[in-house]
This record gives sequence, structure tokens and C-alpha cells, in this order.
Amino acid sequence: MPVTKIKKRDGRIVPFDPEKIYTAISKAAEAVGSYDREKTKPVVEKVLEYVEKTFSDAKAPTIEDIQDIVERVLIELGHVKTAKAYIIYREEQAKIRAKKQELVGSFVDKRISLNALKILREKYLLKNKEGMLIETPQQMFERVAKAIAKEDKEYNKHADVKKTETEFYDMMYSLDFLPNSPCLMNAGTDVPQVISCFALPIADSIDGIYDAIKTAAKIHKHGSGTGFNFSTLRAKDDIIESTMGKSSGAISFLKLYDASTTIMKSGGKRRGANMAILRVDHPEILQFITAKEDHTQLTNFNISVGLTNNFMDAVQKNKFYDILDPRTKKAVRQLPAKEVFDLIARQAWKNGEPGVLFLDTINKANPLSIGKIEITSACAEVPLYENEACPLGSLNMSRMILKAENKPLDVDWEKLKKTVHTAVHFLDNMIDANKYPLKEIEKVTKENRKIGLGVMGFADMLFQLNVPYDSDQAVEIAEKLMRFIKAESRKASIALAEERGVFPTFKESKFAAKGFKMRNATTTAIAPTGTISILAGCSSGIEPVFALAYMQRVLGTEEILQVNKQFESAAREKQFYTDDLMKKIAQMGSLKWFSEIPADVKKVFVISYDVAPRWHVKLQAVFQKYTDNAVSKSVNLPSDAHKEDVMKVYKTAYGLGCKGITVYRDKSRDDQIINPVI
Repeated sequence: MPVTKIKKRDGRIVPFDPEKIYTAISKAAEAVGSYDREKTKPVVEKVLEYVEKTFSDAKAPTIEDIQDIVERVLIELGHVKTAKAYIIYREEQAKIRAKKQELVGSFVDKRISLNALKILREKYLLKNKEGMLIETPQQMFERVAKAIAKEDKEYNKHADVKKTETEFYDMMYSLDFLPNSPCLMNAGTDVPQVISCFALPIADSIDGIYDAIKTAAKIHKHGSGTGFNFSTLRAKDDIIESTMGKSSGAISFLKLYDASTTIMKSGGKRRGANMAILRVDHPEILQFITAKEDHTQLTNFNISVGLTNNFMDAVQKNKFYDILDPRTKKAVRQLPAKEVFDLIARQAWKNGEPGVLFLDTINKANPLSIGKIEITSACAEVPLYENEACPLGSLNMSRMILKAENKPLDVDWEKLKKTVHTAVHFLDNMIDANKYPLKEIEKVTKENRKIGLGVMGFADMLFQLNVPYDSDQAVEIAEKLMRFIKAESRKASIALAEERGVFPTFKESKFAAKGFKMRNATTTAIAPTGTISILAGCSSGIEPVFALAYMQRVLGTEEILQVNKQFESAAREKQFYTDDLMKKIAQMGSLKWFSEIPADVKKVFVISYDVAPRWHVKLQAVFQKYTDNAVSKSVNLPSDAHKEDVMKVYKTAYGLGCKGITVYRDKSRDDQIINPVI
């Protein structure tokens, strides 16, 4: 009788899938250059024969049992080289499992990589007072699911919270969706600050300036980020009427905020992230643009210039534009727009900052008519009102692929739809589960109930679909994908509005005029997902991948070759995979240097610096088209790019309706964190 069940290493009994045996044997054969589908079939059949003779559903085999049989059969049938490759692979995986167990003291699902586990141990998994771990990754997801699901009781005392908890847990444990980092860190703890993005006002007074620093410190302490607009502060040397002294200026206080973050990050859960914005018509704009000329300064801040339509028009027409007094709003002098624009581009070319925000584009798309927005989150993915916060979460697109027999791969639209609806429910609950540092922040956040559902793993999805990132087909997929996510997230918000009511400022929204109820003023935002994409084992946000292969150090001085899963699969299928070649790719980065790799593979498997700037901007623009909030993305330029290339990126992004744009030229900083060659 065929065996239908198998016992996994964590003790779970799951369906037995013979196809996995075939895949494992094929990979071993490919590793020694002897892959032949017809020759592999008899091996698999013999393995299954042994399994059925030895085991039954009453006594299910373990994974180790199956692997032992595979080794035995390979040797019996004379596939000695393949057997050796298979044994070596088992040994390598055993070492990694041992290292994982050493890190957390228990078995860890193979979906969670060693990289992810190191990060989880350092910042996410709970510890006791002695610094010892008191939870596993699985227990972390259980903690978060329970804490967020219980908010259902606030709206329905008969709610099936256990069912919701299971849905939330399954969605996270499968890595189909992950919330922003503070939620994973803090949900279910004594300080449940689960929202990542906060925007704080800076009043032009000593009390206002230091109140904002105090609030930011509380937020940073628990791993969240803050956005500020320093345009409210008077310019350097402006008269202070109460003392008849002179103001030290907006830039001086920006440096003060940076110093405060440096102090706080040593005792917090992770580095506090900040966004500093200054309007292009502020008197200190030239000093702000060059504030990070020395890139060792303001290391805790991203800085962005707030550009207006008037300014962009003056750039186009090569005109002067007005510089305004922050207090009186009257013109105090004029500057040549083209030269200021040129300076912004030159600085961004030099070291990646400042970024630019298109303030009028942001406000034109604002669904609320309760005032202007001039602040964003730390990575610019969410435009926010003063004293507003927004929870974020991202869908893992690398896990949204439908694999049907004898059919080309496609997006699993049904799975995606279900995950979107569960994720919107999760994010809405986060607003109620969050502990707010100020009553005013709680008030504004709950009045608008903004949420930001985004994506990660987009580049991995394109790899699976065999579509180049820099292609019209990729743009079409992005448009179809984000249009679907926007539509389904709104349907989910509408359903929640029926159960829980609309957000309090609904009457001042565009939705009221359109005649349909919404629970949330916004539902979508594309975050950079730097850390959670590592936890999920996928590419970050909507970025191309930065490397296809790299060497990872584990177990002291030992290094293990890590290869992008989709690229490895393609290399084995096309029969050009060797460890030596992968190591060379890890050194060189781009595939364009390798004549032994087929042209069709090179076309699909591009890294970030292979992608021309126009495709970076096109992809960002099409995602922005269907995103309520904003899209956080960097346009990566090759090291030999020119300042004019940066200016072209800005103008293209503005013309295509992006809300902001950031560029980074390879090797423009000595302390570059992410290199194309890792």
C-alpha cells in the first residue's frame, strides 16, 4: 500500500510528496554533470519501492529515513558520483541545521534562513532579564498572531478570535505576509508599539523643538521610525523676538535631532530611522542640500527636498523662484531654479542624498481634505499628517506563484486575494493594538486609520515567470498585480467598514463623494522591506536583486555558497550549474561577464546595476499608479553615470506621477552597505 504521509523534523506529519525525491536526486546528478531525466526515473521508482516495503501510514517514515534510502539506492544502481554529491549536500544542510539550533536552541523550519535566524535572535525573539532567548521563531509568530487577533473583541464580543489568530499565524509562518518589524518585536509584550511609521510636528519654539525630540526618543526606543519637516523653523540669524537674539537655524536643530537618535539607538531595539524634509523655498535650502556632503554627518537621517510644481515649472523655463520666510510666508529673495536643481542632482550623484519629494503630487492624490501633507515616513513610503502613524505590512510575491501541471507558471490570484483580505484585517487591528507615545498621535491615527499594504519579492516573482525586470512585460505584470492588490484591499476595507464602521474623517474624504464606505483612508504603500524581506527569504520591496550568488560565513571560518533559489533552479535546468561557476558569479556580480551562461538566462536574471535607470522609474511609476500612499524605491545607477543622468531620472519621475525619487550611484560612498558584488 503506498505511503501517503511523512514525519518532518519538527514532528509534524505531512503528506508524502515523491516529486521531492525526484528533485533531490536530480540536483545531485546535475551537480556532477550527469543529469538525465530518463535515468533518474528508475532511481526514484526503486526508492519508492523500498519505502513501501519498509513503512506504512501507521509508521510514517521520517525525512532522514527517506534520505538514507536514496543514498542506498544510488550506490546500489551504480550512481556513485551522484551519491557522493547527495551525501555532501546532506552534510552541508546538517551543518546549517546545527548552526540554526545553536542560535535558538530548537529546530527551525528550513524556510527560515540562517541570515534570518541571526537577525531574529539579535533583535526580534524575546529574551529574559539575563539575555537568554525565551521564544522560538514559531512562538514569535504565535505571540504576534494572538496579540493582533484579540482586537476583534473590541468590535464583536462573540468574534471567533481563535479562528482569526490561526489565519494570522498561518499567513506569517508561511512567510506569505509579514508586518513591519516593530509588530514582530513588540506585539504581545508590555510595550506593544507595533506601528513603524510616525510623523511629528516641529513647532518654531524651544518647547516645540524639544517636545518633538522627546517623543521621537520614545518612538525610537521600540524600533519605529519618524518623519519631520524642518520647514517650520525660522532661518539662521533670524531675530528671536523674546530674547532679541538670533536663531541658529533649521540645520542646527537637524543636527541636534541626529545626535539624539545616536544616543537612543544604543539602548533601543534597533537603529532609529528618520526622514528630514525641507521645502525648496526655505531660506536654508542650499545648506540643507549639501548637509550630507560629508557622509559621516547626519547618519541617522534620510534627507529629502520638498519640491513644488512652481519650482519644477521654473526649472523647465530656466526662471528664478521665490524663497519664503517660514514665519511670514513672504518672499525674502530669489534663486535660479535650474541651478538649485543642478545642485540637488550633483549631491545625489556624489553620495545618494538628498532624495526629492513632489509635494503637490502628494497632496493632489491625498484622499482627505483636512489639510496639506508635508511629512513622510522615514523611507518616504507613507505621506502623513502631523502626529499621524501608519502600520505597514508586505505580501511576499515569491510565494504567490501558481504551479499547475502542463501549464506555464502564473500568479496565484486566488491565494493573493485571500492573503490581501487577511492582511488588511491584520493591519486594521494593528491600529487598535498599538501603544501610542502621545494621545494626539492616537487621536489623529484613529481618525484616519491609514494602513499600508505593500509587496516584496517582486524580482523573485519575475524570475519565476521568466520575465526580465527591464522589460515592458514586467511593467505589464506590475500594473496588473498592483491594480489587483489595490482593488482587493479596498474591498477588504469596505467589508470591515460594514462590520466596524468607517474611519471618523470619512466625510472629509474622496470616498464619501463616490458613495462607498471605507474603514481606512488608505490601504496600500510600498515599503523598502529591508529586514523583513531577509526574514521572508525574498528580494526587497519592488527592487531588482543586488546579487545572484554570494559566500556566507557560518560556523566560524567556514564559508557556504548561497545562490538565489530561482537562478539556481534555472542553472540546473539548463545544465550549466557548477559550484565553481557560482563562486565566480559571487565575485563578479552581473552575469553579463560569463560567456558560458545562455543568453536567455542572462536576459532574465539581471541584478540592480544591469537595469537602465528608465526601467527603474517605469516600474516605480506603475506601482505608484495603484498605490494610495507612496512607493519607496532607489534608482541604482552605475558608477560611470553622470549628474545629467540623475536630473533625467528626477524629471521622468515627476512627469510619470511619482511622489518622490531617490538615486544611488554605485561606489559613490566608501561605506556602501549593499554592493552589487557581495
